[in-house]
Amino acid sequence: MFAIINIAGKQFRVEEGDELKVPHLDSVEGETIKFDQVLLTNDGKNVAMGSPVLDSASISATIINHGRDRKIRIFKKKRRKGYRRNNGHRQNYSLIKIDTITSGKLKSAEKSSAKEKVSKKEK
Repeated sequence: MFAIINIAGKQFRVEEGDELKVPHLDSVEGETIKFDQVLLTNDGKNVAMGSPVLDSASISATIINHGRDRKIRIFKKKRRKGYRRNNGHRQNYSLIKIDTITSGKLKSAEKSSAKEKVSKKEK
């Protein structure tokens, strides 16, 4: 089973047991957190897709540690002018482990009920 979730404006495809580097979360290491912005769940047979998020779906994860990513260099140059600027920064991140995925409504069930409503209107 996998899910697509939104964490700090970025989308991640997660499965149970995955470890992810996500933008820094303001929580203590070892704390369990819950993500409610689940965009899609798929268990192999049924797909549940939200518009834009699923109401009843959630993901629980544990924060393993916090850290700083590798340095990113920004180099600016204008030729023949003697203009050179060298900047850089290191982004903070949190390493999380996905514990459980709770799925929401099923899309296939929604489609079948919509078809029944249309067929009743035609009669």
